[in-house]
Amino acid sequence: MRRSAGPSARERRGRSTGVGRHRASSAAGILGRKARAVAAAGLTGLGTLAGAGVAHAEPLRPVEAPLADGTPCTIAARACVSIDGKKAWLIDDGAVVHGPVTISTGGPGKETPRGAFGVEWKNRDHRSAEFDNAPMPYAVFFAPGGIAFHEGNTETSSAGCVRLPRAEAAHFYEYLQVGDRVEIV
Repeated sequence: MRRSAGPSARERRGRSTGVGRHRASSAAGILGRKARAVAAAGLTGLGTLAGAGVAHAEPLRPVEAPLADGTPCTIAARACVSIDGKKAWLIDDGAVVHGPVTISTGGPGKETPRGAFGVEWKNRDHRSAEFDNAPMPYAVFFAPGGIAFHEGNTETSSAGCVRLPRAEAAHFYEYLQVGDRVEIV
């Protein structure tokens, strides 16, 4: 589902503290932690605009890094989505820590954007401003246009979001933090 009203004041306040909980014991982890810190610092300043529904982060630049085993994404990613494979993974320090899980993505004319993005904000009980107040539980917003991971039917196409079963959506919501890298391939 696309376009949302933006994060609440409480969510905007939490942005600057969301990157410190992941350990970084390898070079890949340190690179990822620094990238998340830079992205989170940049996004913290967008809080006022995002609340008005006009701020959208630009896609992140590609990185030269090996792929995480068993995924089509690099070790720099914290979340990986294979649109064609209809699967998603969570990654830590270059290793898969959860997945693959079954997903659904956008359909014709409302495709899920491919590329590398940073988590912009989260809302556990989000409702879509664009789609008649439709529920989007465990929403983790990461791409322009209000594209997010969230709970939803994985048997049908979305309006661009990545839908997950309830337990998986909750897991992605808890695991991902503002600034984390999301790769969609």
